[in-house]
Amino acid sequence: MTNKALWDNSKSMSSMEPKAGCSPTVPEAELYRSVMAVLPRETDNQQPQDCLNKGMLRWTLHKKVQNNPANSLSLLWVLIKELEKAERWDSRKCIIPLLHTLMYAIIQTAYIPDELYKRVYDFCKRLLTYPHPYCTVGLSYTRQIKTERSIPGLMYQRMVTAEQRLKNEHFPFQERVFVLADPEVFSGSLGQVMSGDIETSSSAVDGSPSPFDHMCCVVQHSIQAALGAEQCHGPKLARALKDMGQDVESHFQEVLAALEQSAEEGGRGEGGALRSRLQRLYSKIVTDADSEPLSGGRLSDCPPPNPGMSFHMWTEDLDIWRVLAKWVRSSSMSEQFSLSQELEDFELGESPSDLMPSDMTRFSILSNDSGIERDLPPGPDLSLSSSLDSAGISALWERCKGEQDPARLSRRGGIKMKPSVKDSMVLMQDTLEEHASIGGGGGGGGGGRGGRREATLQRRAGSSAMQNPFPKQQRHFTARIVAMGDDRVLGRLAKAYFFFRKREARRLFLTMKVNLQFYYIPVCGATIPISSIKENLQQSKDNLCTLGSYLSMVDPWYNSNIKSLGCMIPKLAKMKQTNPGGHKDPFVSDVISYYVRTGQQPVYFTIYFVKITFTNMTKNPVEDVFLTHLEMELPEFRQISASIKEKQKKSSGEVCGAVVSLNYRKVTLSGRDVDKGMSVRTSGAQINAIPSNEAEDLNCLTMTLNESPTKSKNNAVESKIRFSNIKIRTLESRTFTVTLDRDCRRSYRDVQSIEISPCLDPGYCVQKTIRSKFTLGEDKDAGLSKYMNKGLPLPINTFAGIIT
Repeated sequence: MTNKALWDNSKSMSSMEPKAGCSPTVPEAELYRSVMAVLPRETDNQQPQDCLNKGMLRWTLHKKVQNNPANSLSLLWVLIKELEKAERWDSRKCIIPLLHTLMYAIIQTAYIPDELYKRVYDFCKRLLTYPHPYCTVGLSYTRQIKTERSIPGLMYQRMVTAEQRLKNEHFPFQERVFVLADPEVFSGSLGQVMSGDIETSSSAVDGSPSPFDHMCCVVQHSIQAALGAEQCHGPKLARALKDMGQDVESHFQEVLAALEQSAEEGGRGEGGALRSRLQRLYSKIVTDADSEPLSGGRLSDCPPPNPGMSFHMWTEDLDIWRVLAKWVRSSSMSEQFSLSQELEDFELGESPSDLMPSDMTRFSILSNDSGIERDLPPGPDLSLSSSLDSAGISALWERCKGEQDPARLSRRGGIKMKPSVKDSMVLMQDTLEEHASIGGGGGGGGGGRGGRREATLQRRAGSSAMQNPFPKQQRHFTARIVAMGDDRVLGRLAKAYFFFRKREARRLFLTMKVNLQFYYIPVCGATIPISSIKENLQQSKDNLCTLGSYLSMVDPWYNSNIKSLGCMIPKLAKMKQTNPGGHKDPFVSDVISYYVRTGQQPVYFTIYFVKITFTNMTKNPVEDVFLTHLEMELPEFRQISASIKEKQKKSSGEVCGAVVSLNYRKVTLSGRDVDKGMSVRTSGAQINAIPSNEAEDLNCLTMTLNESPTKSKNNAVESKIRFSNIKIRTLESRTFTVTLDRDCRRSYRDVQSIEISPCLDPGYCVQKTIRSKFTLGEDKDAGLSKYMNKGLPLPINTFAGIIT
C-alpha cells in the first residue's frame, strides 16, 4: 500500500457534533491486521521505507478509531490481548509499542467497561517486575489506569484543559508546544508547509474549535465515560451542549470541580458519588433541551484536539527564555505570580551573550552619593508608586531625573530581591533529581548496559522517588520544546539550554514556574560544506542526524514514528505544492501531538564545554558548548591534494600536517581513567560525542584523526582516542579552525588551542560558590553538594528511553 493510499483512506473527525450516520464498525480481524502492521521488526533499521509506512499506518489506525467509539473499544480489546500474548511469548520488543498504542486509544475511547480497565491495570502492574525501561513505563501507566478506573474521564479532562489553556479555578496547569525549526533546513516551501500545518491545527480560525467547543468536549467525554451507553444518549447530549453556546462554561466548571474533588479524595467509594453527580448534571442538560424521556443510546465521539502549538524559525534573534517568559506572562494565571513591570524590563533587557562564563565577573561602579535617602535630590514622592501603574511610575522617575541638579549624581532604578529559602533550593532540587534519575533506577543495578561502567552515555529510563528525597516543586506550566532539523539545531538547543540555566542560576524566574520538556525530530536538509579531505570524513558527513540515528537505534518505536516523520516532511511539502487543495489532515501536527503526549522517557546527552584560545593575544578567549560534534582543521593543508599526500605516505611514511600536542584523560571500559599526553602530526580531526553503534556506547568523546595512525619507536597513535576531557594545542606557528556541531555559523578561525570538558550545571556552580564562602579547608563537595549532579545533561524525550 502506498503512502498516498494510506493518506486518502483516513478521514478525521474534527468535532464531536453528531453525524447523520456513524462510520461502519471495523471488524476485529481488520483491527488485528492493522495492529500487526505497525509493530516494529528487526529489519526496520535497514529499510527506511518500511518505517515510513509504519508511521503512516499508526496515524491511520488512530484516525480510524476516532470515527466510531465502538471501533476504539474493539481496538482496546485487540491490544490488551496482544499485550498478554507478548508477555506469554516474552516478545518484549512489542510491549512498549502496543502499550503506547493502547493508552493513546484509551484517551480517545468514550466509555471503557470495568473488566477492560482491570485487565489493563493487571498487565501494567506485572510490568513492574521487568527490567528498565519496561518497569518505568509500566509504573507510569499503572498509576494512570488506577486513577482513571476510579475517576473515568480524568485523564482526558486534564489533558484538554491544560493543552488548550481553558480558564478554570480547579486545575491550574497549562501546557504548550513550541516547534523550533532550523531555517537552514526548513527553507522555502518546506517552512511554509510546516508553518501552515501547525497553524491550521492550533488556530481558532477557518472552523477550528473554539475554547467553548473544547469545554463541550470535556463535558461530553466526562459524562459518557462515567455513565456509559446504558445511561447516556451521546447525540442528545452533544446537541444540547452545542445549543448552549457560552452557557456551557458553567457546566464545564461543575464537571472539573466534581472530577478534581474525587481526585483529591483519592477516588474512594468506587466512583458512586461522582457518577451520581454527573448523572444529575446530564439530566439537567438534556432535560432542559429536550422534553423527551431520557434513555440510553449510542455514544458520540469527541477525539482530543491537538495541543496548542506555535511554529518558530530559529534565527539568531530568537531567545527561548524570552519566548517562554512571554507565554507565562500572557497566561490567565500570570496575576498569581505578582510580576512587577520593573522585573520584566530588567529580565527582557538581558541578552543571551551576557550569560557566558566569561561575563560572570562583576564590575563595580563608583558612586559619589552617600547612599542615604535624605541626600537624594528633591523630587516627587515615589512612596505612592504602589498605587500607580507601571507607566505612571516610569513617568515620575523620568521627571525626577529631569529636575535633578546635573552636578549631583542621581541613582539608577533598581530591584530589591529577597529570595526565600524555598527559591534558593529550586536549582538544588533540579540537580538532585537529575542525579537520582541518572544514577540508577528501580529494580536494576547501576547505570550501564550489559553491566558496563556506570558512566554510559544514556541513563536508564525512569527515576524512583525513593532515591530522590528532594522532588521538584509542582509547576503550573509545561513547555514542550520540539527541535526540528539536523545536528546543527541540536547544537543550538544545547547552547540555548545552557544560557537558560545560566540566567536562571543568576536570578530565578522561569525555573520556579515552568517545567521544560525537550523533543527532537530529525530532518535533513541542505548539504553541509565538506572539505577536500574526504577519506576519513565521508562516513561522518553522510549522517547529518547522528543523535536521531542513535535514538532510532535504542528505541524502535521512535524509529518507526519520529525518524520516519523526518523523511515524510519533504515529501509532504511536494504533495502540498502539486495539490494545494488536497490532504487537509494536519499529519505533522498529529504526529507531534502523539509524540509529546506519549514520549515521556528521556535519554540524557552530555553537553560539552569548550574554551577556545586564539593566536592573537589581544583577542579574548571564547567559551562555548557543543553536543554532538566538533571539527578542527588546519586551513593551509586543505589545498594539498590527496594524491600528493598519498605519495608522501608511500615514500617516507610521514603524515602531512602540523604537529599538535594532546593532553587528555583516557576513558576505559573498566572505569580506571588515566591521564595521557602525546604529540601527533595531523591536518585535522573530528571529535564525536554520539556513538555510531551499541558496542561503542560510552559516555565519552571519540577523536578520529584525518590521517591514518603511524607507529614510531616511542608510541603508537590509536585510530580512535576516547576521552572525557582534552587540551589540544599547536606546537608550530600555525592555526586551525574549529566548527561546533557541524554548524558553519559557529566556526572559529585562527585558533591556537582548545580545552574540552563536560559542561558543569550552573545550579551546581551556584551551590558550590555559596558553600565556599562558609568553609575553609573542607571538602569542596561536602554536604548536599556531593549528591548533586555536577554535569549539565540535555534530556531528549523518547517513547521508551533505552531498550536493552
